[in-house]
Amino acid sequence: MSAAIETKHLQTVIDNHTQDISGKVVAVTGTTSGTGYVCAREMAKLGATVLLLNRKSDRSDSALESLKDEVPEGIFHKVECDLQDFESVRSAINTITNEFDVLDVLCNNAGVMAMPDQATKDGYDVQIQTNCISHFLLTNGLFPLLKKSKEGRIVNHSSMARLGADLEMKYFEQRGGDLGGDGTEEENMSFQGPRWYRYRQTKLANCAFTYGLIEKLEEHGIENIKVLLAHPGLAATQLQVTTAKTGGMEKDSGLMQNAQSAEDGATGIIRCCADPEAETGDFYGPERWTGFPGKLDPEDSLSDPENIRINWEGCEAAVGKFEF
Repeated sequence: MSAAIETKHLQTVIDNHTQDISGKVVAVTGTTSGTGYVCAREMAKLGATVLLLNRKSDRSDSALESLKDEVPEGIFHKVECDLQDFESVRSAINTITNEFDVLDVLCNNAGVMAMPDQATKDGYDVQIQTNCISHFLLTNGLFPLLKKSKEGRIVNHSSMARLGADLEMKYFEQRGGDLGGDGTEEENMSFQGPRWYRYRQTKLANCAFTYGLIEKLEEHGIENIKVLLAHPGLAATQLQVTTAKTGGMEKDSGLMQNAQSAEDGATGIIRCCADPEAETGDFYGPERWTGFPGKLDPEDSLSDPENIRINWEGCEAAVGKFEF
């Protein structure tokens, strides 16, 4: 779908809101397609060494070859990392820390949407583990390398789905498969029901992690790491295709006819990763569903103390204390 959609904003962002990042190391999760692929490609064009964190698959291999074709001078490193498996995430952390002395940018981009009510091998809901808890674990594990950067950046990716009910601790517990079921066809077609409720919890959690982490860094007097947030708006990516396959939505729905390209969907995280004017706490994305990735005023719920507490305590209960 994205190939047929005109890209309107990517080049403007590259020309006016990025900088040369030669010599920097940038890690991006979920780069086989969509916003992660575009972000990895553009970071390589700007001179970075780019670490591609994906689960092992033919798609991962194919994406790496495509990136090499598009950016022949680019430096890419493939790192196996399955966000639905804490053991795999810890292995990826070990791989990176053994091969690199410093990490300048960690872009927590990967996500799944409206998936069935199923448990991972670790017992957690597929969406909450993939989108939130594993990124918390990854950030914690790579934090020592980020602290060594002159200007480290941690970039989290949310969505318009952040706008919903406040966080509930039960979604962070080992209750995968017992969190409301899959909903009816009618609910899923209208982006309602338990699948979408779980998804909204994860997207608000990405925000609460961002602003909670900022508070923690201030408490610990860590000033060389910026924490930033983005959302892609409504962008046509593989995310909709995957969701449609499991009955979560119809990828050719009327709503998706108004989507912007994956390239434009990636512009928010690109600004977070490489905009020289970006400051900690900045939130980039279109004002609504599509448009230029301007700097947004975060809604109060994103930094609500109770939402921050639930996200932080839930993630630490799952994968251990965050070490600063």
